[in-house]
Amino acid sequence: MNTSKTVLAALALIAGSAALAQSKPAEPDYTMAYNIGAVSEYRYRGISQTRFEPTLQAGADFAHKNGFYIGAWASGIRWIKDAGASKGDVELDLYGGYKGSTSGGLGYDLGYLRYEYVDNSFSGVTGTNANTDEVYAALSYGPISFKYSYALSDLFGTPNSKGSGYADLSATFDLGQGYSLTPHIGRQDVANNSAFSYTDYALTLTKDMGNGFSISLAAIGTDAKEGSYVSPSMQQLGRSAAVLGVKYTF
Repeated sequence: MNTSKTVLAALALIAGSAALAQSKPAEPDYTMAYNIGAVSEYRYRGISQTRFEPTLQAGADFAHKNGFYIGAWASGIRWIKDAGASKGDVELDLYGGYKGSTSGGLGYDLGYLRYEYVDNSFSGVTGTNANTDEVYAALSYGPISFKYSYALSDLFGTPNSKGSGYADLSATFDLGQGYSLTPHIGRQDVANNSAFSYTDYALTLTKDMGNGFSISLAAIGTDAKEGSYVSPSMQQLGRSAAVLGVKYTF
């Protein structure tokens, strides 16, 4: 064996590996992303928040490489004024948490979410403010995720509903060419108000258009009891519908 050639080859390999490591961009300490979009109607947990009308939405997300994140997201709504309150046509969600994964590929996410209905006067209608606080825990493996949210306060202005929970089972499948398909089923249990408990389901097709743009089409429905979630004209806010959305992320 030619020892000198072996040594030279090893040195070349080490030098090449070092050069490759130096040329690889360093992971940033944090990322900041923004998004703005519009939807044909805003549905949350299967229930229309805008009485089937379109609205604008926007958000911002900060994520540190150690797993901690915070964010804010806002949307127009109509349900608070529809209930008879004089003020409350913007939903502002404030959230933060920690996410990571195990060596076996199991992802986890623990966090807190505040639903702030800006300057709302909903307490004048039900005696309970619409603002809501939840904590959540999620697990994911491959394309499948399960999340459970627990209300630390009364839920969306429903009196005596502290301790309500929402279970969300979803998956995201990459169909290729920028398409993805997301089936979802969820269960909202409203504490001490069983008439408002229901199951919702959705199937969403999303197309990544490139340059930060995406469009989505979702088929959404619920089994909410008739009369539990209604508009002033007694339209069922949990009825089945198709929802179109467009979003730009930058």
